[in-house]
Amino acid sequence: MFKKDFPIFKNKDIVYLDSASSTQKPAVMIEALRDFYENTYSNVHRGTCSLAACATERYEQARKTVADLINMRAANIVFTKGATESLNLIAAGLAQHLTPGDEILISVAEHHANFVPWQQIALKTGAVFNVFDVREDGSYDTDDFARKLNAKTKIVALSHMSNVLGVVNPLTHLIDMAHAVHAVVVVDCAQSIAHMPVDARALNADFLVFSGHKLYGPTGIGILAGTDEMLDALPPYQFGGDMVRSVRIKETDFAAPPVKFEAGTPPFAEAIALSESITYVRQIGFDKIMAREHALMNQLLNRTIELPNVHILAPNPNKESLVAMTFGDIHPTDIAALIARQGICVRVGHHCAMPIHERFKTPVSLRVSLGIYNNADDIERFCNALEKALRFFKG
Repeated sequence: MFKKDFPIFKNKDIVYLDSASSTQKPAVMIEALRDFYENTYSNVHRGTCSLAACATERYEQARKTVADLINMRAANIVFTKGATESLNLIAAGLAQHLTPGDEILISVAEHHANFVPWQQIALKTGAVFNVFDVREDGSYDTDDFARKLNAKTKIVALSHMSNVLGVVNPLTHLIDMAHAVHAVVVVDCAQSIAHMPVDARALNADFLVFSGHKLYGPTGIGILAGTDEMLDALPPYQFGGDMVRSVRIKETDFAAPPVKFEAGTPPFAEAIALSESITYVRQIGFDKIMAREHALMNQLLNRTIELPNVHILAPNPNKESLVAMTFGDIHPTDIAALIARQGICVRVGHHCAMPIHERFKTPVSLRVSLGIYNNADDIERFCNALEKALRFFKG
């Protein structure tokens, strides 16, 4: 239904089931990027020519498009290189307020981008790095969270949706609990943003991040959304042009957010292209996207459960758009290599989430993840290829 909107699928042999890693790109986004470079390119801010004025207007309109997507104000949206830079920016800033004995609380299911920065600032500041568990079905263990949350907890970092387990975590109650002990809450929405509505105000987190390339947008752009209070208090991450109000020999006054976090030439072409992707997704509607992906997930789970030696990590009815699996004594890499010969793209490895794989006692898994361009035929082709690969290895 939607494949026609994505130029890469002119090659009908491709079955792309790796959208959790990065989504394919719709023609409207590609054309917007090409049109900008060909017809209206100029650097943003302070330029006096019509090209600069147009580029600046489109860049700031893109900021508003992002803000509207997550129910925030444009002034609360910072453009970064990706969710990883957004998280490192937040971690570096908050680290300046940590003292030995303060505590950081995160889940074992986090992507390395929302795990390693907090681990490293704990090591540098003397803060205590606490990790709470997930249940066998992959959902957050809220009892363990409550046991480890205390008055010393200064930062809580959570994911809206696991990039390995596909489980969507209901966060509002946990965020309220964290705020009750005056902890700052950071939410990673990199996996959820393309599959369901994300309302930053309703979540009530202090910071929220995601990447453009997982939302049918270009690479090299991410979003950091923060509350007025948090963005005002957070120090700049980098220094350079555009993020200053005035520079003197002995001191510098920084601009107000979001500009104070956007040192140098920002990813303005990518922001303009991302806004087209967001418009494309919103025109389809998340209700339709969720219904379509739920149907495909049910098809995938119903088919794979019939196959011998297929083990789904954390079976859970709240899975969205992705599933990770192992195959007993057959290595997932061997399975992936065989099905790749049939033009089927999946992901195999630890998916930048080693702690959750350790939690489920497997070093790697094979991950199948969906996008709006997938259809029932894609699922059937994958399942047939998987069945054939399993037969091959079992002789």
